[in-house]
Amino acid sequence: MTLRLIIFLAINFGALALGSFFTGKGVPSDWYVSLTKAPWTPPGWVFGFAWTTIMICFSIYLAYLWPVAENKNLLITLFIIQWVLNIAWNPAFFYYHNVLLGLVIISTLTILIGVFLFMHWPELKLKSVLILPYLLWLLIATSLNGYILLKN
Repeated sequence: MTLRLIIFLAINFGALALGSFFTGKGVPSDWYVSLTKAPWTPPGWVFGFAWTTIMICFSIYLAYLWPVAENKNLLITLFIIQWVLNIAWNPAFFYYHNVLLGLVIISTLTILIGVFLFMHWPELKLKSVLILPYLLWLLIATSLNGYILLKN
């Protein structure tokens, strides 16, 4: 379990590092600051705290899931898609300022994490709550992205 957890932590935090590399100035950038944002947009520090918590919980979830997953090839495929989508949102939104593409990416990622939750509930039961922070945050982030698309 410990080795699996370390591997998933490294892979997931690697995704965060790559994503932040593509974020550039991100939240303090002139472009982002000038956007009309949702009234429920959290302060900037919340994003780092949330993603750190999410990736720790998701890594523990995956470490539990790996030995009991019936179809490892499907699990690997869905995990890779999740990883790519997680990274892809940052350049789409912050670098290219393509809010619509960002919304498509984050919506797809949200659905995919929902698939993880429901598809693997039979194997993990209550341990599936470890993926809930990821799903809940993505629902919030999708709403923030959608608000920006509609109001700008």
